[in-house]
Amino acid sequence: MKFEVYAGKTVIVTGAASGIGQAQALAFLENGANVFALDMIEGELLNTKRIYPAQFAYSLGSVSSKGDVTRAVQEALATFGQIDILLNTAGVLDGFAKTLETDEALWDRIMDTNVKGTYFMTNAVLPQMVARKSGVIVNMASVAGLVAGGGGAAYTASKHAIVGYTKQVDVDYCREGIRVNAIAPGAIQTPMNQADFEGDGEMAKWVADETPAGRWAQPSEVASLTLYLASPAADYIHGAVIPIDGGWIAK
Repeated sequence: MKFEVYAGKTVIVTGAASGIGQAQALAFLENGANVFALDMIEGELLNTKRIYPAQFAYSLGSVSSKGDVTRAVQEALATFGQIDILLNTAGVLDGFAKTLETDEALWDRIMDTNVKGTYFMTNAVLPQMVARKSGVIVNMASVAGLVAGGGGAAYTASKHAIVGYTKQVDVDYCREGIRVNAIAPGAIQTPMNQADFEGDGEMAKWVADETPAGRWAQPSEVASLTLYLASPAADYIHGAVIPIDGGWIAK
């Protein structure tokens, strides 16, 4: 999918070393954008840097650390001058743990990454967007933010929080030139879901069978939706949560 509007724009992506975040970073790079990535793992970031030496830069750190987030945003601004689009994609799963199986450490890890990380990134990037009266934020929700059964207690709670946070931030800042929306993926084949494909892959087969579309999606499909949602073509879409789930929540 090609969008000429991204030439010269700067996108910051969290969780860009693998999965959906990596696919998003590559999609925007292929469409001429500058991309700054924040992730805890360097491997694939190095490969991307070799392919796009002038357009791509990154910082290592966790979105759950305010210090790491502040440093990354400062580096992004120093490298590319401004941030036009923020993709809050980093997230972790909870292994479908029910609430009685969720100890405080697991709860905090899920909330710190999925919710507080989105809050930290948004508050670090938003001031310069408001100052320019222009900016787009796309948060990563989940079908687990819309219905039960897409994760455990902590993960489902965290993604419901992202849905609410997305709507509130958009309403609070849309008159300041800011658009905030979220994407709610269903079954996307990423390293986070690799356990479902291990062994005889029965879990992966079950998920595909339970999905009306009959298959898992690829991260590139989520990236294509992101390209549209962050573009001027989607300018009237505000505070929305867009499912990309093969019909999962339509059942």
